Amino acid sequence: MALVTVGGEHLGSVGFTVDSPWWNDVEPVVTRLDAMLGVPTSVLRLISATGSGMRGGTVTYLVEAASRPSSWGSKALEGNEPIVGSEQFAKSDPLRMPWAEPGGPADLVAWAGARLEGVGRQVRKAVQVKTWNLSCLYRLETEGGTFWAKEIPAFMADESAVISMVRSVDPGLVPDVVASAPQRVLMRAASGVDCWQPSAEVIADIVPRWVAVQAALGARAEVRGRGLRKRNVHVPSFGLPDTVLHGDFHPGNWRSGGVVLDWGDAHWGHPALDAARLIGFVGDDLGIAEVWADAWLRHRPDSDPQAALKCARPASHLVGALVYQEFLDRIEESERVYHLGDPERELRTALSF
Repeated sequence: MALVTVGGEHLGSVGFTVDSPWWNDVEPVVTRLDAMLGVPTSVLRLISATGSGMRGGTVTYLVEAASRPSSWGSKALEGNEPIVGSEQFAKSDPLRMPWAEPGGPADLVAWAGARLEGVGRQVRKAVQVKTWNLSCLYRLETEGGTFWAKEIPAFMADESAVISMVRSVDPGLVPDVVASAPQRVLMRAASGVDCWQPSAEVIADIVPRWVAVQAALGARAEVRGRGLRKRNVHVPSFGLPDTVLHGDFHPGNWRSGGVVLDWGDAHWGHPALDAARLIGFVGDDLGIAEVWADAWLRHRPDSDPQAALKCARPASHLVGALVYQEFLDRIEESERVYHLGDPERELRTALSF
């Protein structure tokens, strides 16, 4: 269900279905609404949801149309019928993200478009791909290729700065950044598809490359002074250095072309936490522990990566509990549904080891 607005005015509501079950996967939502209403639309935020686990059920979005739909008043537009959560429409919230306010998505696109024009690229089409409390992502089509414009909360890491650090060791492991601003980054789209179900070959490519980057950055004193957060979850070193962590090192954040995305959870800590996050996400049927440990032994022959990983497995869930609680503490109430129960689940998992 979409509560449709124009310039802050609530026009009415429209119901529809989409194939994707994921609440923050809004490309199918705006594609359907654009066709139904005959004007470009963007999702501002989630108002309510009856499903769980970020998927399924009946979801109500607050949607902004670029102009008043010419088809308003047709059977597809339900006018003043009461909608669950519609009373939340006019409420302000100090924790609301900039892109969840009227004009927020358009401002992100305008910022990115101006930067692309500065390098001789004209945006032909802007598509909202994803939006929720942790990011707003647009795909921008130009005659010179595809780009991504992304905005994230102030409480997350500076993605551009982290990408720059990683690029200094392995330029091919991160996307090409065209421009950045506080909480925003404009990137050239990385090739390939997301690796939600990675092959052993993808593991064998990405994991050793990331280990090499971590080994190099952990040895640089200037990197330790870059202001990266520490989660204060201790893992014994076993001969491995504290270094830059991705923080959410699962294959859904990898592209099949060999690029790692979404660096907003980056922080400083023990590298085994990233490996533990990966194994916790996909299991260890692909031999991740051995690939990761062998890679570290090439850089630190006197270390004991397997022992470190054993300690990091429960510790990674303590980190997860802290991160999810941070999200819950810093996002508006209607979007807390994305993360409700996650800190408790992570603590229970940590205790199960």
